[in-house]
Amino acid sequence: MHSAQGPGQSALSLSVRETGTSMVISVIGEVDLDNVGRLSEVLERQALGSEHAVVLDLSGVTFADSTTVNAILRARRDLGPRLRLAALSPYVERLVEITGIRQALPVYGTVDEALQSAPA
Repeated sequence: MHSAQGPGQSALSLSVRETGTSMVISVIGEVDLDNVGRLSEVLERQALGSEHAVVLDLSGVTFADSTTVNAILRARRDLGPRLRLAALSPYVERLVEITGIRQALPVYGTVDEALQSAPA
């Protein structure tokens, strides 16, 4: 588990675990301008470091803004069809609907559904 919080920063926890042929990145807390770089770094490492499918578990996100959307879209560019969003919190669900991200990449109701969609 990695945590990113400094003076004046909101809490963000990220955990990465390998599950078969996929990596699950669980995001917990607020994702904003102060800490989105941490999320971007983790996503970039996955893009460069493996060919695994990447499931972004957003069930624990309590706040997200346009910087979060940009990080997800950059990850989509880097990971291509390997990126899947899963278990959106109500706040993220609204953001995804407003921005149209749902049309740009796969969104699943649960992490398990996203994992089942990954190639074996």
